[in-house]
Amino acid sequence: MVHAEVIAQPGRSRPLVTVGVLWVLGPAWYLLCEAIAAAAFHGYDYATFYISDLGVPTIGDFDGRALSSQLPQVMNAGFIGSGLLFLLGMALLFPFLHPGASGVVLLSFGVLHAAGITFVGLVPGSPENAENGLMLVHVLGAFGAIAGGNLAAISSAWGLRGIVMPRVSRRLGIVLGALGLVSALLLTLHWLLPDGVWERGSVYTFMLWQFASGIALLRTSTSRVPRPPVSDRPACEYVAASSGPTPHRG
Repeated sequence: MVHAEVIAQPGRSRPLVTVGVLWVLGPAWYLLCEAIAAAAFHGYDYATFYISDLGVPTIGDFDGRALSSQLPQVMNAGFIGSGLLFLLGMALLFPFLHPGASGVVLLSFGVLHAAGITFVGLVPGSPENAENGLMLVHVLGAFGAIAGGNLAAISSAWGLRGIVMPRVSRRLGIVLGALGLVSALLLTLHWLLPDGVWERGSVYTFMLWQFASGIALLRTSTSRVPRPPVSDRPACEYVAASSGPTPHRG
């Protein structure tokens, strides 16, 4: 593991700049694909439809919802692309994580999220997959994406201690991850609000943490260690001052 102080060196901080860019692009790519697919889906409602409904190529009624996604490939590209961007950033970040179990735990949850959201894009939640048994893969992928992502946000409070970041950035992961897990629980209970609200509450929390962490990494890795002030005094005066008073010779 690399000690936290080395990130102030330009050469060592370069990977963290890349991680910051990848983690900012991931949520942006995801939300862009979702917005484009939703705009092309006639009658789509963010509150009542599931996110993965945008990636289903089948048109027709399914489980009480009228599926009509015209651009399922776009949403599935959003799932897979965001997972790969996060995973690539996680791999580059690994040498900078806090040594010991906390860094490994963060990496493990990050891999679980990336694998889960990728399977959500590869195996849509379609009526056909419900009949042939592949819906289980989709459901497990969604579980891994949501649980892994929010647990990664929570564990980042300890796993990112090997990187000089504002303390509030790490605490934000605990708050957002906890909110995401609570939203996921309420989603399974189908309680109070429509499923689409709770599902987005469990997904957007992780995305917000990822985006905020990317910004924090960019700000940290591009900062420079302040140099001591430069005086206008000639160098010879420093030499004279450091050598002390010159003894008088009679």
